[in-house]
Amino acid sequence: MDKREKIATVLSSFYDQEQVSPRLQEAILYSVHAGGKRIRPLILLETLEGFGIELQEAHYQVAAALEMIHTGSLIHDDLPAMDDDDYRRGRLTNHKQFDEATAILAGDSLFLDPYGLIAQVDLRPDLALRVIAELSQASGTLGMVGGQMLDIEGEEQDLTLEQVYAIHSHKTGKLLAFPFKAAGIMAEQDSETLDKLEEVGLLVGTAFQVRDDILDVTASFEDLGKTPQKDLAAEKATYPSLLGLEQSYTILNDSLDKARAIFRQLEADKGFKPEKIIEILERLRLHA
Repeated sequence: MDKREKIATVLSSFYDQEQVSPRLQEAILYSVHAGGKRIRPLILLETLEGFGIELQEAHYQVAAALEMIHTGSLIHDDLPAMDDDDYRRGRLTNHKQFDEATAILAGDSLFLDPYGLIAQVDLRPDLALRVIAELSQASGTLGMVGGQMLDIEGEEQDLTLEQVYAIHSHKTGKLLAFPFKAAGIMAEQDSETLDKLEEVGLLVGTAFQVRDDILDVTASFEDLGKTPQKDLAAEKATYPSLLGLEQSYTILNDSLDKARAIFRQLEADKGFKPEKIIEILERLRLHA
């Protein structure tokens, strides 16, 4: 069983418990198993292995908890009050497949359930508590949700590059920094290494967002699995709208180059094995 299959199994087993509402369970599993790349949980698992940690069930459960948060954010992103999209990952969004109220509650479940899951895993309690705290900060008011609010406030506004970075470093970056740092916590790395991992995560978050912005204006529905040019229609400030496509490609590649360099430094200083993580990063590159 590969890592993606194992993550899917953990997610299914959590929601295959006796449920209060079968319809809610169905809506959650509809989005959880919608065929995403699982980049965030894979980063967590590959980073752990890079530090020489043999993967245990607990690590897959933390990875699954992270995927729950990400999936919940996508369900809410697609709602009419937010980005108002009919498709995600090539099929109907949750509120179109079910209804708005069900989609809201499915997202609520996916935001709340992960903390209970992590609290039950077979991790040393102090490590589990640190991971829970990091996930809360990355996801909530100080992270992804705060960035979402900045994004909404920035629509139809003339934003600076610094303001766009502030939006995306929270909206996208924090939840991409989490798996790097959480892996470092579970691998019991020192504070200097954790800082480097967080820096890598924010660089990857920038790359991920710039990539998404580029694809929004260059890719088709078939490529994206969702409606293209949504940011353009919403008059959102994006990297291409501020800098043009050529400079956006440069930022994307520079961010990935800097992240790669940090991993090479960790290889030299800590014996970290970066090959699989670098392979994930390289798949984020786009060529004009």
